[in-house]
Parts: sequence; structure tokens; C-alpha cells
Amino acid sequence: MSTASYQMLDPTAELAPQRRSRRAPPQDMGAATIALLSISKERSNEFFDTVEQRLLARGLKVERFAKPTHTKPAPEPILQAIVERCQVVMVGLAD
Repeated sequence: MSTASYQMLDPTAELAPQRRSRRAPPQDMGAATIALLSISKERSNEFFDTVEQRLLARGLKVERFAKPTHTKPAPEPILQAIVERCQVVMVGLAD
């Protein structure tokens, strides 16, 4: 298990809007692995299938992850795997 730390932000119960600075993307996206994290809502796999195909067509590395249910936060093992293996994360929300 990696000893790298990460900061998880809780998007719920925000009483006042906060401005957060944008993190700089990796300088070389070709060297990065992109995590596609589905929150497991209906048709999210279809969406991420297309996103994955387009990223792979550009020669980028992709790993897929999914929460067991959209009603709860992602389990710690999923978050840890993303932190250890990926440098960029795309989260698929639906509605």
C-alpha cells in the first residue's frame, strides 16, 4: 500500500460556496493514467465506454473504477487504488 496521502473533499452540506483554485494538470498527459470513476448511475457505463474509446484513440492510458452504489461515498479501497495508480480522475455524474 502506498504511503502517499490525498485529500478528499466532502461535496455535501456546503453552507457557503467556496472558491478553490484549479489544480494544474500533469505536464505530460501521455505519461499519466486517467481514472474513469463511475458513480454507478443508470447509463454511466455507456458514457464512459465512449470516453474511454476516445482517450485510448489518443494513446492515453485509462483505468475504470465504479462505486458499488451512487447513494454512498466510494469505498476506501477504490479511492486508494485510484490514488496509487492514476494521476487524473474523471468522475461521471448523471441526471
